Amino acid sequence: MTLRVGRIPYLSCEPFYFDMARRDWHLVDLVPSALAQALEQGEIDAGPAPVADCFRLEDRFRLLSGFCLATIRQTGSVWLHAKRPIEDLSDACIGVTSDAATSLRLLQILLALKHQVQPNAYVTLDDPNDACLLIGNQGLRQRTGLDAYPHRYDLGEEWTAWTSLPFVFVHWLVRLDLDPKLIAQLEDALYVGLQDWADGLFRFASSRDDLLMRARDILSYTQGIRYFSGRPEQRSMALFRQYLEQLHTPLEPSGDEMAEEH
Repeated sequence: MTLRVGRIPYLSCEPFYFDMARRDWHLVDLVPSALAQALEQGEIDAGPAPVADCFRLEDRFRLLSGFCLATIRQTGSVWLHAKRPIEDLSDACIGVTSDAATSLRLLQILLALKHQVQPNAYVTLDDPNDACLLIGNQGLRQRTGLDAYPHRYDLGEEWTAWTSLPFVFVHWLVRLDLDPKLIAQLEDALYVGLQDWADGLFRFASSRDDLLMRARDILSYTQGIRYFSGRPEQRSMALFRQYLEQLHTPLEPSGDEMAEEH
């Protein structure tokens, strides 16, 4: 059986796949918002699913060891760019990239529970807006700010300043019925890939023109990421779930969530 693995094509996730390229597996490129759906539809067997989706899929999939993507304090790649201060975004229209999954839920929690702000609507990035959420490689490219948006907020930093915890964006899931031998191979590939990628980064890091990042920028960025969960990450996931339930935010994504008022 050829293992089918979801691959998120972001710089932050590249270490997960460093060793998998050397194995005879089928890697499927998916943005975070599409990865959970691919798992549900049986298109892939495993992948780093957005944490908000991990909660609702726990009856059909299981967490793969402690493999995750968590930010220690700042994300460097998940930004809210705003035309006015975050506490003044009541009744605002917020543009959200279609890639967003957990990042959108995190933004909703921070606005409602930390800043007591209720936006008027979440819209697409192409619609007129008062603020916009950018993530992943797009967030990295715009990490220094946008001219029309003088205020910017790193959502990981917002969360950590509020909770004193790291924030977990994705956690690896595997099908419950997946062959244990394949699971062991996947765990081995992740362990090896994470180690080899880190070693290679320190020795051979080069600039990434597509992200407007020099080698030292990439080193600084990746040093702020944890790829294996411990107690702080587990506590953070539990708290995030509690806040989602407190907001009564549906864990099942709605097709209209970009256009409907929240």
